[in-house]
Amino acid sequence: MQRSDDFLGHPRGLAFLFASEMWERFSYYGMRALLVLYMVEYLLKPERMDAALGLDALQRGLEMLSGPLGPQPFASQIYGLYTGLVYLAPILGGYIADRWLGRMRTIVIGAALMAVGHFMMAFDRLFLIALLLVALGCGGFKPNISTQVGELYAPTDARRDRAYSIFYVGINIGAFFAPLVCGTVGEMIGWHYGFACAGVGMVIGLVTYLIGLPSLPREPPPRERRAPTAPTRAKFRRSFTVLMLLFAPSALFWAAFEQQGNTIALWAAQFTDRSVAVFGWCHDIPVTWFQAFNPLMIFLFTPPLVSLWAWLARSGREPSTIRKMSLGCLGVAASYGVMAMAAWTSDGGKASWLWLLGFFAVITVSELHFSPIALSLVSHVAPEGSRSALMGLWFTSMFLGNLLAGWLGSLWSSLESVYFFLLMSILGVAGALIVEAARRPLGDLLAFRESRRISKVG
Repeated sequence: MQRSDDFLGHPRGLAFLFASEMWERFSYYGMRALLVLYMVEYLLKPERMDAALGLDALQRGLEMLSGPLGPQPFASQIYGLYTGLVYLAPILGGYIADRWLGRMRTIVIGAALMAVGHFMMAFDRLFLIALLLVALGCGGFKPNISTQVGELYAPTDARRDRAYSIFYVGINIGAFFAPLVCGTVGEMIGWHYGFACAGVGMVIGLVTYLIGLPSLPREPPPRERRAPTAPTRAKFRRSFTVLMLLFAPSALFWAAFEQQGNTIALWAAQFTDRSVAVFGWCHDIPVTWFQAFNPLMIFLFTPPLVSLWAWLARSGREPSTIRKMSLGCLGVAASYGVMAMAAWTSDGGKASWLWLLGFFAVITVSELHFSPIALSLVSHVAPEGSRSALMGLWFTSMFLGNLLAGWLGSLWSSLESVYFFLLMSILGVAGALIVEAARRPLGDLLAFRESRRISKVG
């Protein structure tokens, strides 16, 4: 257990995990900002469709399930499959780390695979292979580095939740700069140069992690890891039940949330008046820059929101973990209500970019009530020896959400925008209703876990 506190009152290892995750998210979101636009505006043009290995076969396979696919629906389905696989692979990455390689080795291998995949995106022919490598690499990297944050702290250390909030800021620093750098290079200079920038970011993240290894908690070699005992298996079952009760609302939340890199990017490109006048000079905001709004607002909104929760806690009125997640789902519904108003008032024309600003403000608040809270919850309930596997299981809810996001995104061309956005709102409301319906059993399970923890410490 790391005891030196020299990074914002936290162990030094948190700084390296923070920076490594920041660069990994820079690479991921940099590529994501370009992905749909690259496919719709370049790769899926008839004259280039044959360039990528396996692309025709993939299209035929998807069309057997959903009927003929034009470039935009096909791009949305590829986007959903890719982002879904990114969040399915962590089950494998977590299991491999827990049972065989350990977290550190799995993270290093995952980071290397991602770096190779991002550089391969610079070649049209290797497009699908590159997406597969990035997704598999993310599966090795993401659940294990998230788990290592919690392992910097003793079970009773109250700093764990704050550590995940700091870690989440690192995620969003990378996500903020990614579209500004990779997106600008990709749009202005060339798609492949933008993807190469993402690869450079991943290499920096890998080097940062390797430098920080001495500051991270020691992992026991595989031969020293204890086999699961009956109490450990019972804890795993309770933890698994908690996650399963929240699985469906998480999938619905991410199905709506992940439209940001898909249909929201297309709305920004096709239906948004992006002109801004500065000192008499009029300029259009690049489409990929809108992907920076959400992480920028994470920086702006996290301190006042955490302060609000602390103020409410002093009077015993801070929302519970489960209530925060319910509010997060309702926030997603409200954000797409903003977009439905934008579509309705524009009446088929171009809407002001300020509508997107409002959308990102609302969806950011909803994210802060859901995503970091869920990571802390998983770290809290997961038993020793199965943390990475359970973290990977939680990311699987995002896999289903992203698959659903891709399928729903394929409806963009056939539905009026206002109805599409209202459909996204319904997903958020449904997620909130499921969370509220599960409040009592979740409360009992979490209270049991907490009472066992206190009993063990006492």
